Amino acid sequence: MNGKDWHGKRYYSFDSYIKHTFGTKLYKVSLDAGCTCPTRDGTKGFGGCTFCSTAGSGDFASAAHKSITEQIEDGIALLKNKLKDKAETTKYIAYFQAFTSTYGDVNRLRSLFVEAATDERIAAISIGTRPDCLPPEILDLLSEIAKIKPLFIELGLQTIHEQSAIAFHRGYPLETFDRAVKELYARDIPVVVHLILGLPGETKEDMLASVTYMNKLPIHGVKLSMLHILSDTAMGQDYVKHPFHVFELEEYVDFLITCLEHLREDIVVHRITGDGPKDLLIAPLWSGNKRLVLNTIAHEMKQRHTYQGVKYE
Repeated sequence: MNGKDWHGKRYYSFDSYIKHTFGTKLYKVSLDAGCTCPTRDGTKGFGGCTFCSTAGSGDFASAAHKSITEQIEDGIALLKNKLKDKAETTKYIAYFQAFTSTYGDVNRLRSLFVEAATDERIAAISIGTRPDCLPPEILDLLSEIAKIKPLFIELGLQTIHEQSAIAFHRGYPLETFDRAVKELYARDIPVVVHLILGLPGETKEDMLASVTYMNKLPIHGVKLSMLHILSDTAMGQDYVKHPFHVFELEEYVDFLITCLEHLREDIVVHRITGDGPKDLLIAPLWSGNKRLVLNTIAHEMKQRHTYQGVKYE
């Protein structure tokens, strides 16, 4: 892809990829598979990653006790005001967002994933998980699902730096992530990597190293977001007692653009900001105004005449 194919964006955005691949815009509906995480259930710890909310990043998902079909209907209903009369004809991405959505009994997960994949309203599936929760039987299941509908696997890496990973209780080493990426790539399943910019103690050089590390891996996409400090997290409780630096808007926008300039140009950028639940958000408060953030990024990119930078080697 080149700049002319990015639908006016100065980087290879997820919207551009979707329009190029599916011929139309798709909307995500957030789902909850009723899973937990190994850092929550005592397998590797309790409480989860220190930045993660009690909803396991599934704050916008429907209720786990409902069927997948019911959750899809709930998600579509939330979009009806935005889509109006187009809601019934629009296609959607079923996003298993809450907690670790491959952490559980393979037969139970198969029934949930197949229910989503065979729904005529669903054009693609996206499953959020951890690289240490992809045993052989789960990888085989994912290959099954990928034969029904296009599938993306989202891996929560956040950083390549072990000191940071230990501090926020990630629970697995970088080698586990690398191995998971290779296993999924071997099965032709696109991988989307989550990275957090602004983790406590990390310099901009550290963060940029995490971004550029992606360039040597066979990944499809990346999600970039500033660190959110939420009130119902261990990190939030610590922040209230001992505040540490978080990005100001202008600082984040400037550094984000630098990250995009160092990212391999064929990597699809699925996210460049984030919008945690406003009732839980402690800092940075400006991140709650998503339109402001996106407009500021677009304006600054135009001012700098910058495009996503490095070519694949």
